[in-house]
Amino acid sequence: MPDASDPYNVTADELRQFIERAEQLASEKKDIAEQEKELFAEAKGRGYDTKVMRKVIALRKRKPDEIAEEEAVLDMYKQALGMN
Repeated sequence: MPDASDPYNVTADELRQFIERAEQLASEKKDIAEQEKELFAEAKGRGYDTKVMRKVIALRKRKPDEIAEEEAVLDMYKQALGMN
């Protein structure tokens, strides 16, 4: 364990552990990204609109009140521009 009084004291084992954990997480992240890419490719192949799917996923992460407020403002802007 590094000496708290010396911020530059580094132990090789601890540093190596952090580096290896970071590398493992990066590898897992890459694998997950590839799986996500394959999932959306399959959905697209079955006729789903993946752009809309991504929007739905983003909406599901948000609070209903935030969504309602944004939609109300969007409707107001569209009406102002004669888009309804």
